[in-house]
Amino acid sequence: MQQSLICKGCWEQMHVPVPLRGVASAPFRAFGIRPSRMNPNTCTICELMFTKVMRARKITIDATIMFADLRGYTSLSQSQSADAVSGLLDAFYDECANAIWEHEGLLNKTIGDAVMAVFNFPLKREQHARNAVLAARDIQANWRDRREGLVQAHGLSSSDLGIGIGIHTGELSFGEFGRSHRDLTAIGTVVNTASRAQSVAEADQILVTKAVFDRAQPDLKDSHSKAFQLKGFDAPVELYAV
Repeated sequence: MQQSLICKGCWEQMHVPVPLRGVASAPFRAFGIRPSRMNPNTCTICELMFTKVMRARKITIDATIMFADLRGYTSLSQSQSADAVSGLLDAFYDECANAIWEHEGLLNKTIGDAVMAVFNFPLKREQHARNAVLAARDIQANWRDRREGLVQAHGLSSSDLGIGIGIHTGELSFGEFGRSHRDLTAIGTVVNTASRAQSVAEADQILVTKAVFDRAQPDLKDSHSKAFQLKGFDAPVELYAV
């Protein structure tokens, strides 16, 4: 991923050139301003933007949420050494992070054997749904290349190390939630739907909602849909394999 010399989020949101790298960044680092762990082309100011800059704890935004899950991790953790499991998880996180950042998303959470990404904040992109799909495809392609070495190193089969991905887009709440422990994240139906779509995706499969399908055209014009009964939803949800 090409690394920016200044924070893209601060420049696009406030037109303030906050140095991220090089000699000019040293004074900023002394005050705790450094590249964000969520996206190294944004900075820690972006993570504090709500309370310090926007004077709000949360906002409503149009965004895309992606969940990716490493299939078979639970069973592998019982049969492999702690070092082997840690190595697999590190490799999974790395491939997800690189693809998400390459398409200007935030790697918002790592949840055990899964990751959650947000597209369209603080880096505003009109085609954020398409960016999420491209990131998901990169994750799958790069993982297929990398897992061959992992399979051989740990005596596994390729079916043990698949990734299932779910994506949804729409309005959601993004900001700092909680009081005793503040968490910068997204909540709402869009997040829940993306999570449920991921839960029914097969290994090596990407499932997206109709909202994503409509927004990411023409890239998804050949995709086919199927109705899924997702946990917590009264009616079946149409998902497209992309």
